[in-house]
Amino acid sequence: MKQEKLTITPQSPSKLKPIKVMFNPASYSISKSVTWSAAATGSEGGKKGAATTRKLNEPLLDFGGGDSRTLSLDLFFDVTEHPTVNGQEVTDVRVLTNEFVKLTRIERVGKKPRPPVCLITWGTAPPKNSDFPFCGVVTSLTQKFTLFESDGRPVRAELGVSFKEFIPPKKDQRDTDPEFTTRIVKRGDTLSSIAAEMYSDPSRWRLLADANRLDDPRRLDVGVALRIPKTG
Repeated sequence: MKQEKLTITPQSPSKLKPIKVMFNPASYSISKSVTWSAAATGSEGGKKGAATTRKLNEPLLDFGGGDSRTLSLDLFFDVTEHPTVNGQEVTDVRVLTNEFVKLTRIERVGKKPRPPVCLITWGTAPPKNSDFPFCGVVTSLTQKFTLFESDGRPVRAELGVSFKEFIPPKKDQRDTDPEFTTRIVKRGDTLSSIAAEMYSDPSRWRLLADANRLDDPRRLDVGVALRIPKTG
């Protein structure tokens, strides 16, 4: 059975090619921090709030939001036997590790020059809500070269890379609140065709018309975001 390799794919508009690791990691870690802070003693009304707090063993906590998840990988590279990678004989391990360095550099493509957002995948059918696929940006990269040829060329390396999760705000809101769903109108769309796509029932076009307060349901402006209400 062919072994699935962990793959890192820079997302559009990046022009970088996908990277398949040389050896799958022996382990990986996912971390996430969530902020909770002690509520102000006056939050319940001046002295009354302070008195209430003194009666507790611990302060009241206010939720301050969640931080992005971080995926950390420890990867190993060895080209002592001069393997062929992408049709090229590799005699210097930096040929492979430099592909990761590119993920930390600004690409002048798209509207905002920046390092690429990457999709990290491993396995063909992971369970729902698994760690993979993981979409993120490189926040830390460490290269350690451990074996060298007589001319100084490194042929073995250990690489530590961390990705911070990158979730588009609308997708994050949809995942947090499944009732928040939108659909961008494309050329040729009708309310019936959108109802068929979203509800598998074209006759529910009136639900869309009412939710979006459309005066003329037959006229849809291309590029407009329609609210797609949840149905029971």
